[in-house]
Amino acid sequence: MLRYRGKKNILEKVKEYDAFPKVPDEYVASTPVGGTFSVITFFIILWLIYSEVTYYLDSNLVFKFMPDIDMDEKLRINIDITVAMPCSNIGSDILDSTSQSVFGFGELQEEDTWFELTEEQQDAFDAIKYINSYLREEYHSVWQLLWKKGHGSVRSTIPERKTKMNTRPDACRLHGVLTLNKVAGNFHITAGKSLHLPRGHIHLNMLFDDTPQNFSHRIHRLSFGSPTNGIIYPLEGDEKITNDENMLYQYFVDVVPTDVDNTFETVKAYQYAVKELERPISHVKGSHGVPGIFFKYDMAALKVKVYQERENMLQFTLRLFSVIGGIYVIIGFINAIVLTLQSYFVTKPIKDKKQLEVKTPQNNYTTNALFVATELSVPVELVKQ
Repeated sequence: MLRYRGKKNILEKVKEYDAFPKVPDEYVASTPVGGTFSVITFFIILWLIYSEVTYYLDSNLVFKFMPDIDMDEKLRINIDITVAMPCSNIGSDILDSTSQSVFGFGELQEEDTWFELTEEQQDAFDAIKYINSYLREEYHSVWQLLWKKGHGSVRSTIPERKTKMNTRPDACRLHGVLTLNKVAGNFHITAGKSLHLPRGHIHLNMLFDDTPQNFSHRIHRLSFGSPTNGIIYPLEGDEKITNDENMLYQYFVDVVPTDVDNTFETVKAYQYAVKELERPISHVKGSHGVPGIFFKYDMAALKVKVYQERENMLQFTLRLFSVIGGIYVIIGFINAIVLTLQSYFVTKPIKDKKQLEVKTPQNNYTTNALFVATELSVPVELVKQ
């Protein structure tokens, strides 16, 4: 009992410091106006809570530039290109500034095919070409959607050919993954197979001088590193058609390392910008060179770090509670004003009218015979008797 009394005394002492006094229920009056504002306040607070939570989850993207010091890393290049020449007439090679043997980079698979697409394949390629072209042109308008919602370049997944043509294959599909050094290099496709030498390589194109050449090509895939959402690869879905046998296509690619910090992991990706140049080779006109397709890439000295930034939970909670409390106070203030105006312009005239009907002045009333006392006057002579 002593322990119980001690607890009870402590609770009584704590009640004295209550900073939030409670109003008894008998002193609380409910009105239709107050009920209406309560319902309105409830829906406004729900909408504001939803907006604040959505804003908190919708983080800000931060792009930070920093020097790239990971020069010992290897660089993956994903290639899938169709050239309008048979595989026996062309060769692909890659050289970089380290003069490393090309056998250490890997090997692309060659697949004989037809350059003319079927109707189904053409529709699929045109759709991919249009979408990637739109993303390249409108990137500055949709970049936040691409990064936050997990979109990116549409992969050129052309459906397989269901029916084969009656003619011999006139094109070659080169596809695969090469592992390169993280330095400048040159990937090229030219006529003739290559012969590797201790200090480089040569293409035996002199054996194909009388063979028609056509370097029309489609780029289904050309990317560096692991494919990552939010990154646009400008050359994917590109197509070049020519009737000139001595056409030279050059692509100057600037590769930028990009570290993307997701919620659970960090993805090492690569973006690139490209400049295109095409010209016919004519030694008579002074346009020298070798017909073919050349991709000259170079690595940027800076890398980009992409991460999501959002405010901490304490700031979010404080802002959310301040918004709810502010709405509650403002609606309560508006409710008090409306009740005051209602009592002044509506309730008071009704009360005055009722008081006029109940209270009758002395000089202006109507007499009812039923409620008027009859004067009983008795003659004095009769009383004396």
